[in-house]
Amino acid sequence: MTGKEILHKMKEKVGLGSSTDSGKGKSKRDKHITHAYHLVKGKAGHPMEDYVVAQFKQIGENELGLFAIFDGHLSHEIPDYLRSHLFENILNEPDFWTEPEHAIKKGYRITDTNILEKTLDLGRGGSTAVTAILINCQKLLVANIGDSRAVVSKNGVAKQLSVDHEPSMEKETIESKGGFVSNFPGDVPRVDGQLAVARAFGDKSLKIHLSSEPHVEVDMIDDDTDFIILASDGLWKVMSNQEAVDAIKNIKDARSAAKHLTEEALARQSTDDISCIVVKTKFSSSFNDLYCLKGFSTDRGRDV
Repeated sequence: MTGKEILHKMKEKVGLGSSTDSGKGKSKRDKHITHAYHLVKGKAGHPMEDYVVAQFKQIGENELGLFAIFDGHLSHEIPDYLRSHLFENILNEPDFWTEPEHAIKKGYRITDTNILEKTLDLGRGGSTAVTAILINCQKLLVANIGDSRAVVSKNGVAKQLSVDHEPSMEKETIESKGGFVSNFPGDVPRVDGQLAVARAFGDKSLKIHLSSEPHVEVDMIDDDTDFIILASDGLWKVMSNQEAVDAIKNIKDARSAAKHLTEEALARQSTDDISCIVVKTKFSSSFNDLYCLKGFSTDRGRDV
């Protein structure tokens, strides 16, 4: 089965045209690992611009958990395109099973190139992204561009797995490309006075000064891991990493946890679109799991 066929069966469009949306699922490899998402439309007068992917998928002898949040700006077409194509492009990379970090970076780059080539169809906006690929319930690969964020809870302590790509952090790089970072009183720093993130998909008019190179982080799901949170900045603008972890640490159900985080963000006066995925984890150390994880880096490429 090709990567395109796999993703065609698993894609799920959510959020567009509705004020809230939610869903849930679980791993077949480890029944203790469950996931859920919840989205709430912001108070802006435009259609919902957050899209998610949240699903486990069996590929040969391996199971992949594919999770992502795409937060559009001036566009719902581009995050929708990402929902349909980013994981497809990553999984289609020949070295995904042997060098997944390289495959993720290349998949991001190819996807951004395709978006820029389709500007007439997709429009002038852009999107941030945070993606997480969970391999056999044990190896977690997180990538992001922009300010959508991934956080893991380890024994109740929040650990950020993504990087907020703020213009002030990459000012020298932006200026070396001929751009500038504005810093007006009462406003956040912006690339060329416009965009509040330094890395994004799309944004063709600013692309010469922007990057679509993702930060990639690898983490292991072990007996210290409580859960993973992926969320758009509609949550992180009003909650710290530790506050988000503390808010759901005693909620066992992933769907209830994801909904509670969005409700808490609303209670704290977040006005942006809010999207959240929670993956509840429990370490499984069976011989079969360890065997499959070891096999991941050897001959599993034939299973795609």
